[in-house]
Amino acid sequence: MASPHKTHIPLPPDPGEKSLDNEAYMSSVPIHVVTHASQLPEEFLQPSRERQMVIGFDCEGVDLCRHGTLCIMQLAFENAIYLVDAIKGGETLVKACKPALESSYITKVIHDCKRDSEALYFQFGIKLHNVVDTQIAYSLIKEQEGQKRVPDDYISFVGLLADPRFGGISYVEKEEVRVLLRQDPNFWTYRPLSELMVRAAADDVRFLLFIYHKMVEKLNERSLWYLAVRGALYCRCFCINDSNYADWPALPPIPETLTSDKHAPEEETLSVLDVPPGKMGCVIGKRGANILAVKESCSAEIFFGGDKGPPNKVFIIGPVKQVKKAEAMVRGRMLQIY
Repeated sequence: MASPHKTHIPLPPDPGEKSLDNEAYMSSVPIHVVTHASQLPEEFLQPSRERQMVIGFDCEGVDLCRHGTLCIMQLAFENAIYLVDAIKGGETLVKACKPALESSYITKVIHDCKRDSEALYFQFGIKLHNVVDTQIAYSLIKEQEGQKRVPDDYISFVGLLADPRFGGISYVEKEEVRVLLRQDPNFWTYRPLSELMVRAAADDVRFLLFIYHKMVEKLNERSLWYLAVRGALYCRCFCINDSNYADWPALPPIPETLTSDKHAPEEETLSVLDVPPGKMGCVIGKRGANILAVKESCSAEIFFGGDKGPPNKVFIIGPVKQVKKAEAMVRGRMLQIY
């Protein structure tokens, strides 16, 4: 059935072609609202080594985390965008996507996967795997260019799109949706989907494939490994449970071509520290001074559950030695009197 909704996806030039501008490769594609798994491509539902693919991916919902409501999953292919309606299709539809979302044969391009992954894991038992997180990729490109890593300097999706290298697009519609979400947090639960909801959901994924190709061509082998392993660690970051991530896939190993280098990268890890009740203030410090000092002293990323949880935990991601250093400093802060 033909879809009444359409949008444009910017596609990268074919290998060997000279790139002119982004508009030269705009492709008109349908937007399909999916309420049953039969409406999704077979090659997505049944991943295989012979039909590997890259898709754009995002989720919309209410207070998206382990406790919030997942309302829509957006899938961007080169020839179509699919809005998987988790409200109308329910758990059966979302779980039909589980093999694809967990597959090594389908690369999911996403911007900041942590909360989306948490919602999928706790609400549907899905372990999001094989992601390319464009927020991580952007930081790695900056590091390759010699820019010093600044704590908490994470690019927003709007900021990423505004970069001329990755679209140079002013995404003003995003602010329109943000205003609506502030006015009514249940915006994504309403059915039928309005034209604005369809357009906003599609806009969050339609640029991802273009950005992916532009980023990957800039990253060297070392950065590509960091991108893979940090994406895997981001996915499991807030998905802490009693198994201590034992049920998650193994992390990508360091490529042999890099291990032979005398400056070979160190294994990366995720550590979760429990903070005793009443001690989080000591860890963070006045106006965040304590935790900023830790971040500035270690080449590791530090996250907190915040209002969405999980509470009283500190999540540390980075090279093993730097993570251990950060752990020691955070534990030291816990001993202080706030």
